[in-house]
Amino acid sequence: MFNGHDPYLVALSVVIAALGGYTGFGLAARIRATPGASQRLLLTGAAAFLAVGIWTMHFIGMLAAPLPPDAVYLVLPTIVSFLICALVVGVSVFFVSIGEPSTARVTASALLLGVGIASMHYVGIHGLSGNFHIEHDAALIGVAVLIAIGAAYGGLRIFLARQGGLRLALSAVAFGLAVSGMHYTAMYGMHFRLGHEPAHTVGGPAVSSQTLALIVAILCFLVAAAFLLFLVPEPRRRPVDAAVGEVAGQPDPDAATIDGPTHALGRMGGSGRRLMPAPLGGLGQPPPAHVSRLPVEGADGTHFIDVADVRSVRADAHYTRVHDGMRERMSPWSISEAEARLDPALFVRVHRSHIVSIPHVTFIHKEGDGAVVELDGPAPHRVPVSRAKIAELKVQLGLAKRHSQTG
Repeated sequence: MFNGHDPYLVALSVVIAALGGYTGFGLAARIRATPGASQRLLLTGAAAFLAVGIWTMHFIGMLAAPLPPDAVYLVLPTIVSFLICALVVGVSVFFVSIGEPSTARVTASALLLGVGIASMHYVGIHGLSGNFHIEHDAALIGVAVLIAIGAAYGGLRIFLARQGGLRLALSAVAFGLAVSGMHYTAMYGMHFRLGHEPAHTVGGPAVSSQTLALIVAILCFLVAAAFLLFLVPEPRRRPVDAAVGEVAGQPDPDAATIDGPTHALGRMGGSGRRLMPAPLGGLGQPPPAHVSRLPVEGADGTHFIDVADVRSVRADAHYTRVHDGMRERMSPWSISEAEARLDPALFVRVHRSHIVSIPHVTFIHKEGDGAVVELDGPAPHRVPVSRAKIAELKVQLGLAKRHSQTG
């Protein structure tokens, strides 16, 4: 029966699965870097969009299939199939978003999610009612479950890798193809038997294919709208350094991000004279000593990682995100505090929002007015370098000589 599928609806189902995956995992990737109650909202949004994307893809695939003309969809099994999907997605994302996601935890979450996706499919299939009998190929059921588990594992790894931009888009396409592949593999092994065999009818309220098509169309619109909203960049927040430079509750128009290790910009005195910025250590106190470890936040508390493992530090509003070569983790320090506490012989602030570890730089490339550097690790990543910082970075990398100072 697979050859009788509507190719346009098949293509739409793959697109919806990919859009749902992009939006859901994109939201989930922000959970670790978001403190407080906002984590619950992100977890809810991630689970909802992943579940809606997977469930909608399933029923678009059902609409694409050549079903018997008298087939209708029972309401209760159809709703249960969605609840199964939402529950297993939420639990799986929650398990890998708290603490340290070990391989065993990720594997267990992928098994739960994969089996849940397969269960959603077969519960939804047996929500069909009509004068027919449904049979399944046992071997293809096993293949479909394995594909679902593989898709779940890949999706969770996308979340943990915190990929963005083009890499996240490519991963979402792969996720959409995998989820759709599971569905159509299972459909290929499903057969309707008409005639003298017992009818596949169950009591209860039911909806027609036309009604289901309307519901699916609305959900498609919601998934597409969420995807487009997710693409809109968030407004840049003034860092904590600039937020202090205000007068009588109004923003200071002369405030600007500073590259030096200070907590606050100067304020305008009563005579209109701008005061000097205060150092991190406070007025009359020495700056803090260089540290050997950085604090990072986890759901179970604050952890500390060695500075030797730090590849880069990126500003994120009042906090920073520390990359350890595998993924980013939230730190309670501001970018200025991190710059002040890290050894300047090993770490250079190459951009208003980025600090890099010199020993881990493996590549530098001119790009536009600035440059980009690549940091090593199991998951190499690139960091932008502002034009004003290129010369200093080259000195630290041994690509240029430091000018002798005179005076």
